[in-house]
Amino acid sequence: MARLKDRLVSVGYGLGWSVLSRLPESVCLSVFRFFGEVAWRRQGPSVQVLEGNLRRVLGPAATGADVRAVSRESMRSYARYWLEVFRLPVMPVERLTGRMEDTTPGEVQAALDHLAAGRGVVFALPHAGNWDQAAAWIIAMGAGSITTVMERLKPESLFERFMKYREGLGMVVLPASGGDRPFGILARSLRSGKCVCLPCDRDITGHGIEVDFFGEKAHMAPGPAALAERTGAALMPVMLWFTEDGWGVKVGAEIPVPAGEDRRERIAAMTQSVASFFEGAIAEHPQDWHMLQRVFTGDLDQDRLAAAQRRVAAGG
Repeated sequence: MARLKDRLVSVGYGLGWSVLSRLPESVCLSVFRFFGEVAWRRQGPSVQVLEGNLRRVLGPAATGADVRAVSRESMRSYARYWLEVFRLPVMPVERLTGRMEDTTPGEVQAALDHLAAGRGVVFALPHAGNWDQAAAWIIAMGAGSITTVMERLKPESLFERFMKYREGLGMVVLPASGGDRPFGILARSLRSGKCVCLPCDRDITGHGIEVDFFGEKAHMAPGPAALAERTGAALMPVMLWFTEDGWGVKVGAEIPVPAGEDRRERIAAMTQSVASFFEGAIAEHPQDWHMLQRVFTGDLDQDRLAAAQRRVAAGG
């Protein structure tokens, strides 16, 4: 049964890339918005987690109706992301670049200048907007190839399809598991003056850093900060969102490596700075934060969290 399910999933994604890229965009948008609406109305576990996250973003003054309204827009945004996953390969480069609303052109140019001078850049992103499109955009702007890490999906054929999809957009994609540890490869790429993009607004390894986030504790991945601290690359946080007929981007100023002898404390401070940037930027575009997983410490399974922390402390 599991193999049949995996095969059906793989076939479904394959049909998506082969069929949806050929249908009129307006038709595809209606279909995906319909399924996003259905998922929102069912209010399954993922939508409940999303709403729990959005309650923190909207603050204590937000009513249940306020949260539900934003979660509805968020599911529509998430549906648009998946539509674009299937259609990005056939979108002309002119559209990917011409419909990007860059609200921080000075910081974007600073990143491009670093790369042109041979200094690596680490873009730290939340799960927001469409970061595949943003990667294609920054590559077209002159960033060269971008290296990223991708969670291994099941079935393996689906993982390979996503690898080829992102490689087709100009990315170098490393599997998060099942091969060489990506940190060393990413570090070498940065030392050679390349660009690395890493979503980091949730911890999937148990190695996360606890940060202050919307008035609570949350766990975020330390990878971007650790790479910048190790290699001297510029660490720059990014927020992405959707506009009516395009995309928006905000790039934060470089986060410097703080003084101090303790490496973990330096990484923790840099990760907190990334979280603080995310906090302000997500508050401006809460509907485009596609966080359907638990990130706040109070929502995590405390037994599993403690076990993961013990593995980290033991070097596992």
